Amino acid sequence: MNNFIVSARKYRPTTFESVVGQSALTATLKNAIKTNHLAHAYLFCGPRGVGKTSCARIFAKTINCEHLTPEFEACNECESCRTFNEQRSYNIHELDAASNNSVDDIRSLIDQVRIPPQIGNYSVYIIDEVHMLSQAAFNAFLKTLEEPPAHAIFILATTEKHKIIPTILSRCQIYDFVRIGINDIVEHLASIAEKEGITAEPEALNVIAQKADGGMRDALSIFDQVVSFCSGNITYQAVIENLNVLDYDYYFRLTDCFLSNRVADALLLFNEILNKGFDAQNFVTGMSGYFRDLLMCKNSATVQLLEMGNAIRELYVKQAAQCNPVFLFDALTLSNECDLNFRTSRNKRLLTELLLIRLCQWNDKKKVVTDETVEHKSIEKIRVSSPAPAPTLNNTQLQNNVVATQYVTTHPSSSIGRYQEPVQKKQAVVPPSISIRTTPQEITQMVTENQAGEYKVKQHEPVSPEALQNAWLKFANDKIADQIYARNYMLNHLPTLTGSDSIRMVFDQPIQQKSFSEIFDNLKIYLLEELRNDFLTFEFELDETQQDDNALFTSQDRYTWLQKKNDALTHLRKTFKLELD
Repeated sequence: MNNFIVSARKYRPTTFESVVGQSALTATLKNAIKTNHLAHAYLFCGPRGVGKTSCARIFAKTINCEHLTPEFEACNECESCRTFNEQRSYNIHELDAASNNSVDDIRSLIDQVRIPPQIGNYSVYIIDEVHMLSQAAFNAFLKTLEEPPAHAIFILATTEKHKIIPTILSRCQIYDFVRIGINDIVEHLASIAEKEGITAEPEALNVIAQKADGGMRDALSIFDQVVSFCSGNITYQAVIENLNVLDYDYYFRLTDCFLSNRVADALLLFNEILNKGFDAQNFVTGMSGYFRDLLMCKNSATVQLLEMGNAIRELYVKQAAQCNPVFLFDALTLSNECDLNFRTSRNKRLLTELLLIRLCQWNDKKKVVTDETVEHKSIEKIRVSSPAPAPTLNNTQLQNNVVATQYVTTHPSSSIGRYQEPVQKKQAVVPPSISIRTTPQEITQMVTENQAGEYKVKQHEPVSPEALQNAWLKFANDKIADQIYARNYMLNHLPTLTGSDSIRMVFDQPIQQKSFSEIFDNLKIYLLEELRNDFLTFEFELDETQQDDNALFTSQDRYTWLQKKNDALTHLRKTFKLELD
């Protein structure tokens, strides 16, 4: 029985050309070899399984090769290359810093550095997981790393660059390895499957690449696992079953429920997902990514951001064409909020079900305003002409919010109009304070539009000084209790009415005005609602007569000012050993 070798070891890169997804770094290293600009210390950092140690070995092998190829790759024929391939080279030394992280281990390495190479030009020392070295080991390594012998080259590899002390970083050339793209992983897996005589669907390899999260070693390990499960025929369905991946078809079916307002079907589908063993938070996270992909599909320029097979991408584009961009944005926002609140929620299933219900009811809450009812969001929803046979609307009907029927002219050029049956889709509610004789300009001044696109009449009730002061003090005590400076100002400085709708505020110092400006927007909204007057205006005034005595902002300023007025204050402070706050 032949010994099985996992794909991560069997297909490990042996040349710069075979390294996947790191073309910029391999080109830099090859050019350094070509121009003979070799540094004495390198730091390879990046995520797991992206080729750091493999590139270090290839680099060490290539710089010691006696007969480089025209592409500046190792020849694999000279004595140095053969000893490396047979794992008996004395020029290349590897140290696992995770298990050899003490000062004694580094001192042993330093003693070994002094020995020149037997074959080749360089002794290369590859220290993997270098961030695991202790602080004392790092300090013992500094001098040798800064000024090593001419034949010594150090290659440090780590997944956690931030744990390495700056004095080490400053002595190395730093190479940041990136996560390998999904398309690169899929192509590499397809080539391995072809060499091994395995049939694989592109969509199945795409799922493996997404599960690997940018690591080629993880992708190859998953590939071997799936091959064992599928017996040499890798299909999409077998991959999602073996890896317990939530199929995108569930999200497609859920979106159909959202668009057609089928709450019960969405909840039953979510229950089916839970019964298959999927975690609710992973479901919510996956749905956020799904809505993000649909949003990218709304624009042909951003479709390329989807890292998936062409067949699945076409399904996404077809689904995105049925969705309103506003719905996708709101759905993405709601699912992201649910994901953030998931950890603190005690009833996680209910939290997710509420998300599904809100998405299903989105079309009921968001009424689309068409051009037939409102043109450019103006208030000319009430179109009135002066036809002779038109019925008269009395004030009682207007006060009861009776729907005003529309009167349209027979021809645009005719001044004589006729009455038409009211169209339900074009009905508009007339606010009680708007008369049938009110002009569109006056209506625009009297009506405001809220965030939901609905129109309401502006409030304009008389404001009394007592009501203003009560609302002012209530806001100071209830709304800004934690903002000391602004609250103190409001409690000690009451506003005055300079007109029926004008409020005047006086500040003694600029710092008062600055602190008050931080809460002014909330105060304004509060006063407009509390006093039921949307026409209030606010005036600010800085009292320059109070600048001299009150310009004391710090405790030291106030102490110095009081000390000048009473010398006994200094004696009192020293006697009781008082300190300024």
